[in-house]
Amino acid sequence: MSKREKSVNSLEGPLTEVSAEFPERHILVKCPGCRRVIDQAKLDENLEVCPRCGRHLRVSGRKRMRMTVDAGSFQEWDRELAATDFLEFPGYAEKLEAAREKSHEADAVVCGRGAIGGHECALFFMNADFMMGSMGSVVGEKITRTFERATELGLPVVGFTVSGGARMQEGTTSLMQMAKVSAAVRRHSEAGLLYLTVLTDPTTGGVTASFAMEGDVILAEPGALVAFAGPRVIEQTTHKRLPNGFQRSEFLLEHGFCDLIVERKDMAATLAELLALHKGVAPAPGSPHALSHEEPRGRRGARPKRAPEPESAYDIVKLTRSTDRATALELLERGLDGFIELHGDRLFADDAAVVAGIGWKGGRVLTVVAIERGNTTKERVRRNFGMAHPEGYRKAQRLMRQAEKFRRPVLCLVDTSGAYCGIGAEERGQGEAIASSLVEMSGLETPIVSVVVGEGGSGGALALAVADRVYMLGSAAYSVVSPEGCASILWKDTKRADEAAAALRITAADLAELGIVDGVISDFGLTHAEIAHDLMREVELALDELSGRSADELVAGRYDKFRAMGGNRICSR
Repeated sequence: MSKREKSVNSLEGPLTEVSAEFPERHILVKCPGCRRVIDQAKLDENLEVCPRCGRHLRVSGRKRMRMTVDAGSFQEWDRELAATDFLEFPGYAEKLEAAREKSHEADAVVCGRGAIGGHECALFFMNADFMMGSMGSVVGEKITRTFERATELGLPVVGFTVSGGARMQEGTTSLMQMAKVSAAVRRHSEAGLLYLTVLTDPTTGGVTASFAMEGDVILAEPGALVAFAGPRVIEQTTHKRLPNGFQRSEFLLEHGFCDLIVERKDMAATLAELLALHKGVAPAPGSPHALSHEEPRGRRGARPKRAPEPESAYDIVKLTRSTDRATALELLERGLDGFIELHGDRLFADDAAVVAGIGWKGGRVLTVVAIERGNTTKERVRRNFGMAHPEGYRKAQRLMRQAEKFRRPVLCLVDTSGAYCGIGAEERGQGEAIASSLVEMSGLETPIVSVVVGEGGSGGALALAVADRVYMLGSAAYSVVSPEGCASILWKDTKRADEAAAALRITAADLAELGIVDGVISDFGLTHAEIAHDLMREVELALDELSGRSADELVAGRYDKFRAMGGNRICSR
């Protein structure tokens, strides 16, 4: 390393260098991630993301607005509002003056109305350049007014958060902003309007504990610190070193508290896609989450096989467990035009056994929930072989409630040997989670279609099958207990599983005859692509019929459907 390079690398942050070879003025910035020096012009071109390590550097609220909003569409609201030192807090007046001089803003948030990808919305952009984005009375007032105006105008809200927390120099008044903004968010939500939040580095304290985590869909930039109590506070309290990655975006995703991590270069397009979907409009074919149908993930290089005709009920059960079988996720990727997977139960974790999100087919937008087994051994282990934890069912419930709010139909694909029975699952309420799903689906005021596409194992399957229409693939099975379990319990001999399978009447044909399912989608001798096509055709036909019914008719019809099951087979003495 040369003497000049050592000099450059010894400095932190922006610096100016004039080269003899290139006499024009260069501004160099040191990346806080990889510690390499980058030309500011290249950094600007890359949206303030380090081209070497991908670190997303902090940007001002106004600069982020220009990165996100359609050119010329932004109309700012309440720019003139400015904080005052109403508590006469020592040094606060000087801090305010310094922050205004540094940021050229009156306070720590920019609010207004604009368009993203042609979709009108209200927006707010918090600004770390102004007292680290701390939330005082002006920040709370401006964001509250943004939600109130959005509610009056019928607009969705998109908010970018960055904050060190409540502004201490305004005392308990700053604390009250948490409640004030949250009440405005609730009114906006009760009007049936969408709120999208984008968590950026850092989002902490009272902002995290209020409006940052109240979005219908919560996005985050990679590597952003998101926390209630910051790392330094936790370490000082517990006297323990925190693990790497603790409280970062990726940690949040894993623990169920955000839906997606989105790189800055994809943020505007992803927001535009979500805004379109929540208006009930299918995005254009070139949108970020449109599906090509060429090579679904999880089956790279695999050639889908045609399902053989089974000879017995137990043959069907074995067929449902085959790795050659199309999984629920593959059927979605082959059958839909696009799909955005959303993550997390907002309570504890994101369960990989349950895939959920927003999909579209033709002009129809729908909420999709599927139990996914995986194809490869590695993938099956990651997805717990399709055995859902309580978090999976709670994620499904969260997205079903969202579907009801935005009047989207729900499609569930079921393929599980049963809900996971483990110590942790029981500690976190597996039975309660399944029970809540049954109650939630029975009263959901939007059409629901469920399809058993593989194994339908007991309550773990039923938790996603309380629907207006329930279908089965011809090669699927649906049972109160596995044939092996039945044989073991009744006859103490698992070798009699084939007898149990026949006696339980678990095939699609049997269950259609019993009135348990509404129809059978034949899939024998078909490729995976053909199965997906036929499945979606039946789903669309069902939704065409159900979409003409009112919410009351849907709920009453669903009640009557399940109320009748088994009732006509009871005899009185």
